[in-house]
Amino acid sequence: MAAVLLDAGVDVEIVEPNQAVRERIPGRLAEFSEEMAAAGLARGETPGRLTTPEEIAALSEAMDIVMEAGPENVAAKREIFVSLRERLGADVPIATTSSAITISQIVENPADRRACLVAHPANPPSLIRAIECVPSPETDPSLTDRVMEFLEGAGFTPIRVLKEVEGFAMNRLQSALLREAYRLVDSGIVDVEGADRLVSDALGPRWALSGPFETADLNTKGGLRAHAERLGAAYGRIGTENGEKGLPWPPVLVDKALRQRREVISEKQLSDRVAWRRKALTRILLARREAERLWNPKGDGSNE
Repeated sequence: MAAVLLDAGVDVEIVEPNQAVRERIPGRLAEFSEEMAAAGLARGETPGRLTTPEEIAALSEAMDIVMEAGPENVAAKREIFVSLRERLGADVPIATTSSAITISQIVENPADRRACLVAHPANPPSLIRAIECVPSPETDPSLTDRVMEFLEGAGFTPIRVLKEVEGFAMNRLQSALLREAYRLVDSGIVDVEGADRLVSDALGPRWALSGPFETADLNTKGGLRAHAERLGAAYGRIGTENGEKGLPWPPVLVDKALRQRREVISEKQLSDRVAWRRKALTRILLARREAERLWNPKGDGSNE
């Protein structure tokens, strides 16, 4: 994340108490910058200024935002947040990059959550720029807006999560697929390699262009509602087998999803979007074949 911010011209201070790690920071940032340039993501502007204080007490007092990226441990994060508040006061936004821990778990006093939220990036954030922003119920909405505007200006794609929940949205989507993959392997339905290839070779190329709702909308003639009518019962039985509730999807939920989907793309545009996806998939598959050539199974360091 520091590499992205610096590339956007933002001055960055990285607090790192370990001297050996601190000395490696410039080299690591240079590696990330090279990757960003190779991916066409580098802005090529005058970079921001980097400093690496050893402790929070040495941070500058004038901060636009603080990103806490400590261990994925509630106790550790609580200690860091307290130290940051003591140094910076109550008005500087603090965003944790936690993968699953909510602000309500980290900041115990609800009154202290006003300027706190989660900003969980996809990995690696230098290349995959989506970042989910999850405020607590007590977080000031205008502050969430401010943080999202800051991140967007720096080159990220912020997605607002509307309700605080453990695991947020990204990992809940990701974990649903992984849980089912484990069940399939455990049941002897498919082996690990088969499950991985079904995702990387079948689902993955489409998902690089379209999320689950758009995929359903484009895959079935008649769109999202037709997909729910044709496959909803089968998907419901699969979910019920695994102990899930609220299945099959009730019509009111399908209607809600359809309304939100049509705000993004109209029914008249569906056929054009399907044609676009076919053309875009050819580009994705060409790029993928090139990317696969980078893999060197010998592990002799010759990957390029």
